Amino acid sequence: MTENKTIQNKERTAVWLYPQTMERMDGSLTNANCKSRSEFIENALHFYMGFLDSQSAAPFLSQAILDAVQGTLQISEHRVSNNLFRLSVEMNMMMHLLATTLEVTDEELRSLRSRCAREVKQTKGRITVDDAIAFQQGDYLD
Repeated sequence: MTENKTIQNKERTAVWLYPQTMERMDGSLTNANCKSRSEFIENALHFYMGFLDSQSAAPFLSQAILDAVQGTLQISEHRVSNNLFRLSVEMNMMMHLLATTLEVTDEELRSLRSRCAREVKQTKGRITVDDAIAFQQGDYLD
């Protein structure tokens, strides 16, 4: 009964389509979760009219774009996290090896940490070994 009422409210119209368009539509029915060509055309028209009304496909494509961007960001975040962990392990090993060869006081260590924090802030992390060597040799000006 409900189905007949729905059909009674619809108007029949002829649509002329190229055979290749019909083939693409038939191939897309399942993907579009449509049971008929009529339902597919109805959905396509709603989409297109919404696009025309807004002059932008953003409201219709935003979820797909958002999903793609989030997926890409998750992959990048995972890669960066793995690299940071690996680098932290290597740096920790290097610090332990260096600590076995040096006799540094707590005061010297605090002073060095403070200086290094300032250098990192000033250079925005662009520090080179050449700069550190120049400083240690007294050739570096603050």
